Amino acid sequence: MTETSKTHVILLSCGSFNPITKGHIHMFEKAREYLHQTGRFIVIGGIISPVHDSYGKPGLVSSQHRLTMCQLAVQSSDWIRVDPWECYQETWQTTCSVLEHHRDLMKRVTGCILSNVNTPSTTPVIGQPQNQTPPIYQDHNDMNHKPTAIKLWGKISENLGKICCVRPNMERFTFVELRILLLCGSDLLESFCIPGLWKDSDMEVIVGDFGIVVVPRDGVDTERIMNHSSVLRKYKENIIVVKDATNHPMSIVSSTKSRLALQHGDGHVVDYLSQPVIDYILQSQLYINTSG
Repeated sequence: MTETSKTHVILLSCGSFNPITKGHIHMFEKAREYLHQTGRFIVIGGIISPVHDSYGKPGLVSSQHRLTMCQLAVQSSDWIRVDPWECYQETWQTTCSVLEHHRDLMKRVTGCILSNVNTPSTTPVIGQPQNQTPPIYQDHNDMNHKPTAIKLWGKISENLGKICCVRPNMERFTFVELRILLLCGSDLLESFCIPGLWKDSDMEVIVGDFGIVVVPRDGVDTERIMNHSSVLRKYKENIIVVKDATNHPMSIVSSTKSRLALQHGDGHVVDYLSQPVIDYILQSQLYINTSG
């Protein structure tokens, strides 16, 4: 397949990131590597979207800290970015609404329409936004510190611009398929099977309209999980399970293990968290005297 005939993908990961671990970054890297190996996809960007403070999870530190830690964790990445939109809202947002927000934002910034899984379409990729007044995140109290959509999407727009092709008349643009996929671990996939935890309508949109990429933990039977849910069975073709022949140690790293290691002064915390994140945690005295 040529570059323009492949589906161009943005990977979006939602979660607490309390704190963000090497495992989270490993998940992005493994997903991108696998999608490229299939020969059907080109990953042009990754988005980390930390959950709102009102999510109510015990031991959840403030979004200010979690955003900073996420930014430190990806500071050397040329394709993964941290998005603060969820944290800046007045209340907690569903995963479905976060996906829809980024789909709408991407449409406004790039000027193209993102295709759904069930209604794929080839759309023109335009290097510059059609809208001359790009959207700005809705907190006007501290606009100097809160990025505009153009700043957040600068790298992705740049990548999209690289595949533009100016041609005369009707062939002015290069046409590609562009999609946002939810990136998650097998624990989130398994949560879809818990009665009442997810709205059926949200699951239909997440799996049916967008699609998901799952990076399983060691020993997890994703086939069994998918067969346990009627919605997952219905949209099984929209679920991409990342296959890896090796058991990578990052696949068992978790935020919970990281917090426990910090509380107990366990030196293995360096295996779980990047050094800039550890330094920030120690400087800010996070997790040290908390439980959970």
